[in-house]
Amino acid sequence: MSDTSDPFSDPERNRLTGRLARTAKVGANLSGAGLTFAAQSLFGGQQGDERIAKALAAALGKSKGPLMKVAQLLSTVPDLLPAEYAAEFAQLQAEAPAMGWPFVRRRMRAELGADWRGKFAEFGHEASHAASLGQVHAATLHDGRKVACKLQYPDMASAVESDVGQLTMLLGLFKRMDGSIDPTAMVDEIADRLREELDYAREAKHMALYAQMLAGKDFVEVPEPVAELSTPRLLTMTWLSGERLTAFEDAPQETRNHIAEMLFWTWWGPMNTYAVIHGDPHLGNYQVTGKGTGLNLLDFGCIRIFPPGFVEGVVDLYRALQKEDFDATYAAYEKWGFSGLSRELVDVLNIWARFIYGPLLDDRVRSVADGVTASEYGRKEAFAVRKLLKEKGPVRIPREFVFMDRAAIGLGAAYLRLGAELNYCRLFEESIEGFSVDAVAGRQADALASVGLA
Repeated sequence: MSDTSDPFSDPERNRLTGRLARTAKVGANLSGAGLTFAAQSLFGGQQGDERIAKALAAALGKSKGPLMKVAQLLSTVPDLLPAEYAAEFAQLQAEAPAMGWPFVRRRMRAELGADWRGKFAEFGHEASHAASLGQVHAATLHDGRKVACKLQYPDMASAVESDVGQLTMLLGLFKRMDGSIDPTAMVDEIADRLREELDYAREAKHMALYAQMLAGKDFVEVPEPVAELSTPRLLTMTWLSGERLTAFEDAPQETRNHIAEMLFWTWWGPMNTYAVIHGDPHLGNYQVTGKGTGLNLLDFGCIRIFPPGFVEGVVDLYRALQKEDFDATYAAYEKWGFSGLSRELVDVLNIWARFIYGPLLDDRVRSVADGVTASEYGRKEAFAVRKLLKEKGPVRIPREFVFMDRAAIGLGAAYLRLGAELNYCRLFEESIEGFSVDAVAGRQADALASVGLA
C-alpha cells in the first residue's frame, strides 16, 4: 500500500527490466516498418509514403501505450506529417481495450489497501473509458457523491522512457524521408508531457489551477480531485455528466455558436491571461451541459505552462500580421523560440501563421474555414508549407510550438464540427484587452503558487 501520509508519494518506479522488455516489444513491432522504409528507399514507387505509413501505423497499434498516444498526437499536427501518415495515424483508436476486473482489484488494493472496497458505496466493474495510459471507473462514495477513478496501467513509467527512445528513432526516420522540418526539439517536449501525464499529483494540481483560472466563467465546470482516495497511480475526482460535443452538430445555429464561444473562452482565456493551455484538443475532453448553455472540461494530464514571453510572441505575431509588418513577424517568431530564420523561411512560416490567425484577423462573423471538413482542416496549407520548406528549409520546430499548434488546430476542428459562425476577431481582441507580459507573469506566478506548481 502507498504511504497514506502523502497520497501521491512513492510513484511506480521507472524500472530497467520494464524498459528493456518494452524496448524489445516495440522494437520488434517497428522492425517491419523499418524494413518497409528501407525497401521503399531502394525501389521507390508512387505509393511509397502510403506503404510506410500503413506499416508504421500497424506497428504502433500493436505497441499501444505511450507510443500509440504519440502517434495519435502527431496525426493532429497537420504541418508535421505528410497526409498519408496523418490519415493512418488518426485511425489508431483513442479507445484501447480495457484491463479486466482482476487488474482493477489488484490496482485498487495496492493503492488504497485491502479494505479499498469499503471506501466506496458502489464501484463499477466495467471501465467507463479506456485509453492508452489508463482507464476510468465510475464509483459512488458513502456521502452520495459520484466519482471517477482513473487507474494507471502497470509499468507505464518504464514504457514512457522506452518509448521516448523509439520516438527519437521514429521522428529521425521521418526527418530523413521528408527533410522539411527538423523535429529534434519535439522529442524533449513530447517526452516531458508524457511524463507529466503519469504524474497524478500534478494532474490534480492542474485541475485546481483550471478551477481557479476559469472561476470567473460560470458556464464551465472542472472536476474536483478527492485527495484521500488518490495515490500516484489512482486519481479519484468528482464525476461530471454531459453530452458529447458531436451531439450538437445539428442543433440550432444560435446554440452551436454559443457552444463555440464557450470553447473559445475556456481555451483562450487561460492562454492570454495566465500563459497556460489545455494541450489535448480531443473532442471527448469537452462535454456540453444544460442543452448547450454550459461546458465540462475534462482530462488535465496534458497541460502546457508557457513562459509569459511566449504569449507576448503570440500577441505580437497577431499585431504584426494585422499591420503586414515583416520585421515584427520575424521578431515574434524569435519570441516563440524559432532560431536561425532567414527572410525566406519567415515568408514560409507566414503562410501557416496567416492560416491559423486568419479568423482572428477578419473582423466579421464567419466560419473558422469555409468549405473544409474538420479532418481536412489545415491540410492544404500544411502541404504548401512543407513543399516550400523542402526547398528552403529545414526549419527547427521549437518546443513551445508543438502543443500550441496542436491545440489550436484541435480547437479549429471543433468549431468546424459545430458549424459555428462567430466574430473571432472581436473575441480575440476582448481576450487581449489591456495585455501586458508583466501582468501575465504576475498572474501566472500567483496561480501556480496557490496550487503548489510554482
